[in-house]
Amino acid sequence: MIQHKDQRVGVFVDVQNMYYSARYLYGKHVNFGKVLEAAIAGRRLIRAMAYVIQTQTQEEQPFFDALSKQGFEVRSKDLQIFSGGQKKGDWDVGLAVDTIRMASKLDVVVIVSGDGDYLPLVDFLQNHGLLVEAVAFGGSSSMKLKERVDQFTDLSEEPDKYLISPKGKTRLPWVEQSLPRGNGNNGHEGKHQGHEHRPQQKQGGRRLNIPFIRNRNGGK
Repeated sequence: MIQHKDQRVGVFVDVQNMYYSARYLYGKHVNFGKVLEAAIAGRRLIRAMAYVIQTQTQEEQPFFDALSKQGFEVRSKDLQIFSGGQKKGDWDVGLAVDTIRMASKLDVVVIVSGDGDYLPLVDFLQNHGLLVEAVAFGGSSSMKLKERVDQFTDLSEEPDKYLISPKGKTRLPWVEQSLPRGNGNNGHEGKHQGHEHRPQQKQGGRRLNIPFIRNRNGGK
């Protein structure tokens, strides 16, 4: 895909997906500032949105503040806890709606996530004339997403550039609770290669299902 400096770019970050991927694959945190630089790639940034979930303890606030300082507009919603203990916290639909609402002001939409649930959104945006890119760690990204977008930037090719070691107590407890035991600290992603691994942090959530979005083949 041809990139040029005059392209108007919107960056939309699924923070849960990226945080989980970095912790699961490498046992580290994401350097979102560097990721934003990679997503912009020297072009005209119009909006950079980061989507987060907030728990009642609000211990994630320092992390959210850091995202703001790195140039993101942070959109947060509260974690929902139902009577049976089931939890729900995801931004799939909200992120999709924002990209569609801003589409007329953009040439390129960059989805910072490897989640295959965004495939209908990718198709919708492409069918309406936009270029769609994805930025994520290849070892935890949907193969179909990588094939469908106009360009996929694999952060796993230079992990040291986009990762930082955990410091202090800044963390996302909602995501930490879903991390598999015994993974994420070996610094390798080999066993994930060739698989469509997708983090399963959406307990009680639902797949992206926007009625007016359909892919180019007429399916979901």
